Amino acid sequence: MTYVVTENCIKCKYTDCVEVCPVDCFHEGPNFLAIDPDECIDCSLCEPECPAEAIYSDDDLPPELEHFLGINEELAPKWPVITAQKEPLPDADQWCGRSGKLEHLLRDWDGEGAADDSAA
Repeated sequence: MTYVVTENCIKCKYTDCVEVCPVDCFHEGPNFLAIDPDECIDCSLCEPECPAEAIYSDDDLPPELEHFLGINEELAPKWPVITAQKEPLPDADQWCGRSGKLEHLLRDWDGEGAADDSAA
């Protein structure tokens, strides 16, 4: 079993969850976090820390969010590990709770510099 970051993280990227992770399985993209399912030990510490309620156990993943398991599997290996809390994206509070954000997911990022998320 693993935990999965889902749609509500897109354009928010609150990082409260990463500090409690004992195995450093979170990876940071430009406007989203992903959990590496091969590293996640199912400790459940991250889920209650997410202010956006974007993290689910794969056993409890709502059917409409099941595709995020594949998204996490795809993106985690491409992005750098994040282990310390950072400020959320500037307009995170405005995006938190909105649906239909998948089209705004930025997949390409090398972890250097700021992501250009303004056009999305």
